[in-house]
Amino acid sequence: MKIILTTLNSRYTHSSIGLRYLYANLKELQANTKILEFSINDAIQTIAEKLLISEPDIIGIGTYIWNVSYVKELVHILKKISPKTTIILGGPEVTYTPFRVNLDEADFIIQGEGEISFYNLCRDISNSKPRVEKIIRMNIPNLKELKLPYQFYSDDDIKNRYLYVEISRGCPFECEFCLSSMDEKVRAFDLDEVLGEFQKLWDRGARNFKFVDRTFNLNIKTANKILDFFLEKEPLYFAHFEVIPDHFPDSIKNKIKQFSHGALQLEIGIQTLNLEIANNISRQLKLDKIKENIRFLENETEAHIHLDLIVGLPGESLESFGKNLDELVSLSSCEIQIGILKKLSGTSINRHDIEHGMVYSDIPPYDILKNKQLSFMDIQIMKRFARFWDLTYNSGNFKNSVKLIWKDASVYENFYHFGMWVYSQTDSTYKISLQRLGELLFIYLTQIKQIQTQEVADMMLQDMMKLKGRAIPHYLKPHANNFVQDAKNGSSGFNKRQI
Repeated sequence: MKIILTTLNSRYTHSSIGLRYLYANLKELQANTKILEFSINDAIQTIAEKLLISEPDIIGIGTYIWNVSYVKELVHILKKISPKTTIILGGPEVTYTPFRVNLDEADFIIQGEGEISFYNLCRDISNSKPRVEKIIRMNIPNLKELKLPYQFYSDDDIKNRYLYVEISRGCPFECEFCLSSMDEKVRAFDLDEVLGEFQKLWDRGARNFKFVDRTFNLNIKTANKILDFFLEKEPLYFAHFEVIPDHFPDSIKNKIKQFSHGALQLEIGIQTLNLEIANNISRQLKLDKIKENIRFLENETEAHIHLDLIVGLPGESLESFGKNLDELVSLSSCEIQIGILKKLSGTSINRHDIEHGMVYSDIPPYDILKNKQLSFMDIQIMKRFARFWDLTYNSGNFKNSVKLIWKDASVYENFYHFGMWVYSQTDSTYKISLQRLGELLFIYLTQIKQIQTQEVADMMLQDMMKLKGRAIPHYLKPHANNFVQDAKNGSSGFNKRQI
């Protein structure tokens, strides 16, 4: 019996740890199983062709919020062409009901951690043992009994993709918007075994490690051992962790300070700094600790910091969101990702629907359309706000000059007006070239904000010309007579933004 494990990643540079866990735990069925990964940018019928060319008996598909619409189409094509092929779906998007994308054409759906359930189902199919239930409920495995997947990252994966790894599963918190709030309590893998696998990956040349643990710094002893693993290596690597913002004891701080520039990325889910809103969605906030730790990371480490804020939380106004953004920018110059609230199946955020008039789209990614505090137009404006913020502030291309938009005033209020103006000029948030975006920023600062032209030009030249070999933009050339490019070591030291 032939089995293919597949998914559609959101980018080519991503890889699927879930498929490799399934593969690692297929026991005697592994010999006739292979992994084929695609991205959402690939043509669906071409994907179907590549999946069916070897005439598989079973195709298992990893299903996520970013690919579920494509998976629906793929399943439809596969069943039209090869109706006898058994299609099994798994992954976060099918773990909880209701299913808001019709996946009825699939033969089976496995909910939850599927390593054991998928093997059992495939074995029964192989043995012609009938299975009555189409939806197979969660079967929580003992992590220390699972076969680890890391040897099944290929040399091509190691060379060209981020490698996803984990040391635990689950989350102790109950934030109502997050699927992790539905998890079992935090469970850990055997750390020595995991570190042994990481060493094997390192010996094969792996240098990009993205930890998918929701609470990397929850267990201090474990976190210290993982950090030590990297600190003992030559500092030519990238390690990404999602961390709890209020839990940085001295032992963790001391180790983080030792990482060289660009080697460590910490993702910190702030979401809101409004205690009333946070309490409303069962999110724990220790504001003093959070602020203290952000300042520490900003001022005493070389780590790349990524903070998250959410627009549309129940009860939160734009004024409150604006105060959150102003506060974070005052604490750190790091990347601040602005997201729009999504209503994920299985989460308890729906308990606010009536009280706060929460209205969501039923089309992935299920984002909020309006509520009692924010109109549909407000949400649309904030989506554009988030996009322009990403292109200017987060991209690093205008690291210092973008701050001229607000100077010492409110970041939110001033950037809000900038975003409105840019959209009035472009009527779009996409396909805006760096040249065009820079020119718009220059015009806005000099003509709308009426900042002295040479001051703006000097700042933008320093920002945009950090990359050696980049041509001076035409709108800055008249003001570049005294500009001398700093080409230290042949480059700018400009950070490549990680994803």
